[in-house]
Amino acid sequence: MSYNVGDKFDIHCYKHNGKLHKVYDEAIYIAEENDYIIFANENVLVTTDDGKSWRTKEPAIMFFSKNNWFNIIGQVKRSGIYYYCNIASPYVIEERTIKYIDYDLDLRVFNDGSFKVLDRGEYHYHKKIMNYSGELDTILKNELTELINIVRAKAYPFNKESIKKYYQIYENLKKNVGAI
Repeated sequence: MSYNVGDKFDIHCYKHNGKLHKVYDEAIYIAEENDYIIFANENVLVTTDDGKSWRTKEPAIMFFSKNNWFNIIGQVKRSGIYYYCNIASPYVIEERTIKYIDYDLDLRVFNDGSFKVLDRGEYHYHKKIMNYSGELDTILKNELTELINIVRAKAYPFNKESIKKYYQIYENLKKNVGAI
């Protein structure tokens, strides 16, 4: 299915047990490139399954992989470009909603290219209580390794030029269409 630049979507993040975990109230379609579908947003409402909510603080360029078990969020901060990566199922889109299963392991990539794996304890906890299969565990660990290799190689989309390019598209959309 094809989408138009500027189309609005929601994002629904689930857990392995099928429970809705987080809802992001807006993502703007930017492009489809290099096996990713790319969205942007800023100051969006995030609501969790326990009723907590907040607004995001900075513009984000989101890369949802068609084939890999991760998604990548490029965060445009005053101090530079940072990345927050979720180990997650490949996405599906239903009724203008991007859906994926979050598997807890996260990778934080700092402006200088250094990185840190986050939430290993949460991953092990959910693996046990939600009965992740050995096959799923292997897939998720291999995908984390693949993601780290992409970061180390500074390969797409972990190059600042990509984030700047998509951020400019998003900024132009906001100017030409008004407040998205």
